[in-house]
Amino acid sequence: MPGPGKSSREAISLLDLMKMFPDEEQSRLWFESIIWPSGVECPYCGSNKVSEKLNHKPQPYRCRTCRKHFSVRTNTVMASSRLPLQKWAMAIYIVCTNIKGTSSLHLYRTLNITQTTAWYLLHRIREAFPVKFEVFQDSVEVDETYLGGKRKNMSNSKREELEGRGAVGKTAVVGIIDRTTKEVIAKVVTKTDQKTLQEFVIENVAEGATVNTDEARAYSKLKESYEHATVNHSMKQFVDGQAHTNTIESFWSTVKKGYISTYHHFSPKHTQRYLNEFASRHSSRCRKYPLNTIVMMTKLVAGMLGKRLSFVDLTGEAVNDETTEAK
Repeated sequence: MPGPGKSSREAISLLDLMKMFPDEEQSRLWFESIIWPSGVECPYCGSNKVSEKLNHKPQPYRCRTCRKHFSVRTNTVMASSRLPLQKWAMAIYIVCTNIKGTSSLHLYRTLNITQTTAWYLLHRIREAFPVKFEVFQDSVEVDETYLGGKRKNMSNSKREELEGRGAVGKTAVVGIIDRTTKEVIAKVVTKTDQKTLQEFVIENVAEGATVNTDEARAYSKLKESYEHATVNHSMKQFVDGQAHTNTIESFWSTVKKGYISTYHHFSPKHTQRYLNEFASRHSSRCRKYPLNTIVMMTKLVAGMLGKRLSFVDLTGEAVNDETTEAK
């Protein structure tokens, strides 16, 4: 059992990190042990008949079956990246251990790379975060909120562009958290009407489970398929027996603190990727038996396999080799 004031998670200090990844060779072996747990396999045909040519640095392996060259980066979000694997490992550590997220400005100073490279690197890491796919079975909390800056902090020209009040100009998001496992899923939505929110609940919560929400009319029909418990926030009621949404609101608080203090802004088209990062990190750290840092890092690397995210997909612009080159 951890002592007073100690977390139940086994953390990794910066000194431990440097011992784990002292050079590029050890970093490569670590990534390979996760991507290929049963030994090196060809990402193109799956054959284990592989020749190793260490002098062929970009792609040191050659499949004797399909005759293609490859590396541990092939068929992962690291494909085509020229960053050393040691820096990839350090970036993964930083992302996994910073609860409120990591800005590209912080990462580029820490890893001695350009800010554009750091921004692209962070988005590729977010792409690898595992997203919950199993239906919640127990008591859950559901809530929606809006992400966006405060009007009083906007320029006059920006405020003039916004027509209407309240959530105008902000991104609507909805989330579900399991009270038992503390696992959370969050999604960007275009509307917060009854059809949208109810479909989100039906997709992610087993019929007959207990669903806790506020008094919003959009949730009124949930009682047809679920044990629906509500609290009336407009009447300053935040807890009614076991009915409350405090757990999911705590998650939103972490997301918004990251928005304000770390990122200052989420582009609407990238918001889902940020939500996946926050949700996955929360699910790993806040569960009954939190995952150790190295386990979080390992799961993240395993999630890289079979995923790609090009610079063009992110920005609509071609990669400029000079701006994405490591220092």
